Amino acid sequence: MRNILFVYVLFSLWLYALPQAILEEVRKSGIAQKDVSIYIKEVGHGGKVIASLNVDKARTPASVVKVLTTYAALLKLGFDYRWPTKFYTTGRLRQGVLKGDLLIKGFGDPTLNDRDLNDIVAKIRAKGIRRITGNIVIDRSYFNVGTKNNSGFDKNIYSAYNAMPDAMMFNERISTVCVTPNKKSVYKKNQDGSYKIVNRLKYVNKPCKGRYSWPGVAISHSQSIPTVTLKGSISKRCGRRNICNVLTKPYKSFYYALKEKLRVKGIKVSGTLSIKKIPRNAKSLFTYYSDSLEKIVSKTAKKSNNLYARHLLLLLGAKVYGAPATLQKGRNAIVKILRSKGALGYGTLMVDNGCGLSRIAKITAKNLAEMYDNAYDRYGSRWMKTLSIAGIDGTIKRRFRHTVVKNHAWMKTGTVRNVKNIGGYVKNKAGKLYTVVILVNSTRARWHGAKLQNEIMKWLVKTKIQPLKRVSSQANGSKNNVKNVFSQLGTEPMAYKDPQRDTLYYVQVGSFRQMPKKQYFKKIEALRLRYSVRHVNNYKVLVGAYADKNDAIAALKKIRRNVNIGAFIVKM
Repeated sequence: MRNILFVYVLFSLWLYALPQAILEEVRKSGIAQKDVSIYIKEVGHGGKVIASLNVDKARTPASVVKVLTTYAALLKLGFDYRWPTKFYTTGRLRQGVLKGDLLIKGFGDPTLNDRDLNDIVAKIRAKGIRRITGNIVIDRSYFNVGTKNNSGFDKNIYSAYNAMPDAMMFNERISTVCVTPNKKSVYKKNQDGSYKIVNRLKYVNKPCKGRYSWPGVAISHSQSIPTVTLKGSISKRCGRRNICNVLTKPYKSFYYALKEKLRVKGIKVSGTLSIKKIPRNAKSLFTYYSDSLEKIVSKTAKKSNNLYARHLLLLLGAKVYGAPATLQKGRNAIVKILRSKGALGYGTLMVDNGCGLSRIAKITAKNLAEMYDNAYDRYGSRWMKTLSIAGIDGTIKRRFRHTVVKNHAWMKTGTVRNVKNIGGYVKNKAGKLYTVVILVNSTRARWHGAKLQNEIMKWLVKTKIQPLKRVSSQANGSKNNVKNVFSQLGTEPMAYKDPQRDTLYYVQVGSFRQMPKKQYFKKIEALRLRYSVRHVNNYKVLVGAYADKNDAIAALKKIRRNVNIGAFIVKM
């Protein structure tokens, strides 16, 4: 009896110690509880909830919303999907002369860059083309996104993270000016006539530090093409400095870089740039493909690449609702894909642009955790590896490099002003995997929020407790089994099925190794809900069945308020 009591006491301490420890960390952080959402549970569908705080509160997600975009892309297109860029010709090719246009249709490959040009030009040469008498025609109609260069989210309008999408993307819309003071050299990394440089630098014989270590930069759009003016004094002892800014149109940059690469490889283009749709009579020349979607999704999440996320959202909009892609089509597509795969619960959700650079995007910790659980159940470690690995890569490489969390967490972070979020998976020392979401929307979020998240994750990693087994009901003198529970507490409910529908909805209240006690069922009876217990490998308590999903949702809300916040809907 003493041993049984000791096990029960240990179980009780475990059950309540983690929430208390987390609440203590919240208290020490100085952040108001109302500004923090925490949801920690055993990984996967139906995993036991360990800690829950404000899980249904709508929060600004920042970049954690990218996982909805990347996961929806994988669900719709698969890990091996590759973005196409298609090349066409018009006219006739005779003796190496293409008497007509070279046409390119972009489908939004965000990874296309100057390193791809060698392969592209090699493919053009392989077709026997040595001269093009017509124009280079670019079709960017697959995305309907306007012509804005930057999002205007903040004052850093020329920064890479503010770059806007385009169906004919090139070098992530970044123009690079290379300054090499020790050679008094200033040049464009790529041949690009869509902007110009004015060099007013003064080279001085000073140490390469402080105000002499970097050129002053001024950008002007007052003329027909953007102008980058370099000014100030810079040390002649400095090595190369790359000045990277969002300056111009990516399709123009692509045109100039391609034309120059063709010239270098002996292919002369007589015409100029033309922006229009590919005509029906155009003949397919070849298709150039990106890396796999798995690699693109990984870079999107690990590096928190806003442009990639925007492009994924637009691509899904076109795939689900047809081209041209629009922002609204993309938003709707992500929600539709995730809901159709059971990857989202019910509650506030607004993905906005899919990258998190937004103040109107909203999500709840519960919604985000349900997506993470669905992704793990479906793809396991392959999905996890697309996220940043603590202390190893991505946005949490440095954050956890010298901590116990290193190599024990796979996460996506999100940071904008007054927002510090993190979500993903944490594995403890005993190898137990948890889904973890911690959202902090507070004026103290940047530093205090990060420290709170770090301490919770460290605590979780250090735990060595294996998944708990519930205390046997027989140890307390009870001999209840499935049969006598039904005889005492009511028979299994009838399933009234609509003959036009095949699906029934249940609310799974809980899953147990041993039969729950009578008191547990009395909580459900008090809500006037019909329930049943199914026993296969464990005991599942189900409320229902419901032919109408809305009825199941209404029951779910009651269950979560009064019995178990971790309850969820299942289809049978």
